[in-house]
Amino acid sequence: MIERTVYVDLDTRSYAIRIAAGALGLKDALARHIDGPDALVVSNDTVAPLYAGRIQPALGSARHELVTIADGEQHKNLAAVETIIDALVGMGANRDTTVIALGGGVVGDIAGFAAASYQRGVNFIQVPTTLLAQVDSSVGGKTGVNHQAGKNLIGAFHQPVHVLIDLETLATLPPRELAAGLAEVVKYGVLGDLEFFAWLESNMAALRALDHAALTEAIARSCTAKALVVAADEHERNQRALLNLGHTFGHAIETVAGYGAWLHGEAVAAGMVMAAVASDLAAADVERLQALLAAAGLPTAPPPVGGENLWQAMQLDKKVLSGQVRLVLLRALGDAYVTADYDQGALERALAMADG
Repeated sequence: MIERTVYVDLDTRSYAIRIAAGALGLKDALARHIDGPDALVVSNDTVAPLYAGRIQPALGSARHELVTIADGEQHKNLAAVETIIDALVGMGANRDTTVIALGGGVVGDIAGFAAASYQRGVNFIQVPTTLLAQVDSSVGGKTGVNHQAGKNLIGAFHQPVHVLIDLETLATLPPRELAAGLAEVVKYGVLGDLEFFAWLESNMAALRALDHAALTEAIARSCTAKALVVAADEHERNQRALLNLGHTFGHAIETVAGYGAWLHGEAVAAGMVMAAVASDLAAADVERLQALLAAAGLPTAPPPVGGENLWQAMQLDKKVLSGQVRLVLLRALGDAYVTADYDQGALERALAMADG
């Protein structure tokens, strides 16, 4: 079995990210991270029928219950959090109960926020079943839900105590969802690792074919990159904002197009291209980025929702400070930075991509 472990260094709150094919079948893989007598497994109505039963060996003898929420970004709201809280109350959960998120990024974000909120915080474990969640949302402790005015406007930082990644869960992932996860993988190369970007250019076909060796390498390198940034800036005061490359534009696309119309990774892919244009990057570099995204099966331009509409949605981005929209831009491929001082003409060219 190919297995890798990546560590997130947060002093007394440090935790491991365990990556292995068949991880859900590893005896007590989750039980050893459950301190109290009870656990609540949170999943959705798509993932639960596939993996809620297969997780049993990893839970060992830990007592647990299952609650499912509706599938989809459009259901990432406070009503879903209340469903989980109701389940915790119903099972008489105390502060030593552990919440286990079994699903994609939406499940992880909602379950994590419920865990952060219940009795002012209980432990939770991430078991991400989508590539996007495995390389991004399951790591770093960002939890939360959407508001109709914007994505992730309600939330909290709440680190998991463990992340368990089973590569075999990707076998049931629709191709569109796999491609969405590859957008976040590409992001790590674009923002700070040109060597990884080149590796992806050579290995994209293997990743799309679900080659376990290639997936293990890509997931481990992505998680390592994120872990280093999170350890240096847990609460996104400065450096961690780099991880939002493509996200300011991407979140605006999701908001304006309507949650669920575009998958998160699809919006981030288009957002990265828009960021490259707003950076006034060399045309050859923009084309190289577009080529890699296209090879991953991703869009390379935003939908025709209107540049002005995107700009209005961007005003509510979490990186806005003192009324100024900060953007993650590029000096070159592999060299990102955060700034509120950008070329207005280049920004307008990027937004015009959405005018259709």
